[in-house]
Amino acid sequence: MFMSNPETLYDKIWRRHEVAKSDDGSALIYIDRHLVHEVTSPQAFEKLELDGRKVRRPDAALAVPDHNVPTTDRSHKIADPLSKKQIDLLRDNVKRWNIELYDMLDSRQGIVHVIGPEQGFTQPGLTLVCGDSIPLPMGRSVPWHLALERRRWNMCWSPRR
Repeated sequence: MFMSNPETLYDKIWRRHEVAKSDDGSALIYIDRHLVHEVTSPQAFEKLELDGRKVRRPDAALAVPDHNVPTTDRSHKIADPLSKKQIDLLRDNVKRWNIELYDMLDSRQGIVHVIGPEQGFTQPGLTLVCGDSIPLPMGRSVPWHLALERRRWNMCWSPRR
């Protein structure tokens, strides 16, 4: 059987998530899931607050402290003041915005780009963003990974006006 317009898996997922397309070819795509960690999220939460916006779908976000978590004994306080502040801000923000958190002593806590597939948060066919610098494809369950610049990151949570 001949297919007149065959599409790759990537094309099919993109098409199903495309919200709008500009004349220049750029597209706005719907993001299904958002992984959040303590290093890049404070800026995004602050921008939402300054703009008077809300997290549109807190149920589609999952937060985890990652980069500043002690690798040995997590029962002690975090020694570095900046690291502690980032984790405290993450806790405050997810509580305020009603986002699920896998905190430091939670058995599900781990590296932000590993916990998605490990915990079943990422699923085949979904789009996903994560403010992390490692451009991994989140295991086999996501077709691509978008590492976003901090100044653009808040657009993922901003409701359409």
